[in-house]
Amino acid sequence: MFERYFKTRRMARGVEIEDAIMNVSQKEKAIIEKPFKRKGLSIVWYLISVVLLFLFGRVFYLDIVSGEYYALVSAENRIRKIVIKAPRGNILDKFGNILARNSPSIDVVVVPSYLPKSVEDKKNLAAKLANVLNMNLGNVEIVLLSQNEKSTDLILLKENITQDQTLILAEKINELPGIALEKTAIRNYENSAIFSHIIGYDGKITKEELDKNSGYYMTDYIGKTGLEKSYEPYLKGVYGAQQVEVDSRGEIKKNLGVINPKAGADLVLNIDQELQKKIYDSLSAILEKTETRTAAAVAIDPSTGGILALVSLPSYDNNLFASGISSEEYKKLISDKDIPLLNRVTSGEYPPGSTIKPAVAAAALVEGTITPKTIIDGLGGSLNIGSFRFGDWKVHGPSDVRTAIAESNDIFFYTIGGGYGNIAGLGMDRMKKYENLFGFGTETGIDLQGESRGLIPSEQWKLDKIGEKWYIGDSYHCAIGQGFMLATPLQLANYTAAIANGGTLYSPKLVNRIRNASGEDFYIQPEMIRKDFLPKDIMQVLREGMRQVITDGTAQSLKDLPVATAGKTGTAQYGTQDKTHAWFISFAPYDNPKIAMVVLVEGGGEGHSSAVPVTKEVYDWYFKRDNK
Repeated sequence: MFERYFKTRRMARGVEIEDAIMNVSQKEKAIIEKPFKRKGLSIVWYLISVVLLFLFGRVFYLDIVSGEYYALVSAENRIRKIVIKAPRGNILDKFGNILARNSPSIDVVVVPSYLPKSVEDKKNLAAKLANVLNMNLGNVEIVLLSQNEKSTDLILLKENITQDQTLILAEKINELPGIALEKTAIRNYENSAIFSHIIGYDGKITKEELDKNSGYYMTDYIGKTGLEKSYEPYLKGVYGAQQVEVDSRGEIKKNLGVINPKAGADLVLNIDQELQKKIYDSLSAILEKTETRTAAAVAIDPSTGGILALVSLPSYDNNLFASGISSEEYKKLISDKDIPLLNRVTSGEYPPGSTIKPAVAAAALVEGTITPKTIIDGLGGSLNIGSFRFGDWKVHGPSDVRTAIAESNDIFFYTIGGGYGNIAGLGMDRMKKYENLFGFGTETGIDLQGESRGLIPSEQWKLDKIGEKWYIGDSYHCAIGQGFMLATPLQLANYTAAIANGGTLYSPKLVNRIRNASGEDFYIQPEMIRKDFLPKDIMQVLREGMRQVITDGTAQSLKDLPVATAGKTGTAQYGTQDKTHAWFISFAPYDNPKIAMVVLVEGGGEGHSSAVPVTKEVYDWYFKRDNK
């Protein structure tokens, strides 16, 4: 009984113990599990907070920080600008005659983002275009297949298409995705060959030019040479735009307004169209009588430095470039041995010959090497130094400086340049000093590109460049405009103008004024390089000597012109075959100069045989015209 009792108690006790143990375990388990539940919940809340914070930050960034940018992107996707090109400014002569104007033209352009997506569709499109435009199929395919499909930049396919091609494409334009016809204009140059070295030409912009010039498109034209290039910022104008709203397919749904373009400014030149034509015709006629096809002439207003005419022969048709020159035509031009693309007035470098003698005379007078009354013997036409003989072109008698200029006495200028007998001579460095004052050896600053500096050597120059010391014979040669000396026709014209006006050297300019789209004129003021760089009395001696060239010297055929004229002939040897360039520098009227002119006939013999006749014909016409 007791055993059963105790057994029952033990059993009960065991149950209690087990229950107790179980209760303890559940409590401990709860105690153990609770931190884990709290920690997991914290992590969840932490992650939620981070996500919310990120989303809030992103919304803040997109809406507040970058809101303006994305609004602009959205607008650009919805709003498109159709560029309205500004008309290019015209170029006119001093009397208002148009030398360069715009002619309507149509270009075929590609809009890459609207092209078909598949290669096969693009090739089919290329075949249609090649057939209509008479283009090589492979070239058209390359253009269509090589574009960035997301780009909306216009890519030129063919410029200046024919009227028939325009009509065909306009009729089929809905069948040609990504292809558009763009209205534009090409330059039309009046009397192109006569003015091409002045005006230059424009043409389609290249990738390199696009990178260097902001505000242009790949379908634009840009000045390449001449005034078209020098005054490009004025001629171009400011483009306008038509704003339109488009749908997701790019179709126009609404016009939002127009920003009107501003036409480019007109250039009004100092050039006299009729004088330019007269010089061109006279030079061309004289070339037909010689064995050469190359010549140059330039006329300047001595009172301002304005260029009245500038002719370089042979010339070229600048309309070829404006309308898109073919490779065959371009090859023909650049392979021509007479280099028609070269502007001989600004970029041709030649020995000036005896035209330099007034400058050498000025140096000798200022330096006291001679006086206006100094007489130098002609030495029977030959100056001998040891075994070296320096001959004259003819025998001259004793001469003063005026007579020496008039008769182009080489012995006189050998003597004052290099020295002989009791006259020490200037030496090259002192001759160079005064020739530099007259503008030789440096650019004149004309408003064209590619101007050459010419060359006035020095004793140090010869040592550095040739490795030889300077000899007295070098000074003799340079004193008559030979040897190492080189000058451009423009430099000689500017030097002549400075003598004509009594001692003011201007920077010559082609453009007189810029006329904006509203008709306002902005004048380009005369740009003075230096003034009164020689004493007035010495400058007058030079003028008198050049007047005697006409009355008693080497250009007496000009005595019967309507006005008194002054000048200086020049015959300059070049090459190794005893060929000579023919020069004549001049100004008129003598007492009140209105024009200073230089004429060069390359290989034209002596100055009086070809350059003087051209001058006479031009002056006779010019002054009779002005008196009508």
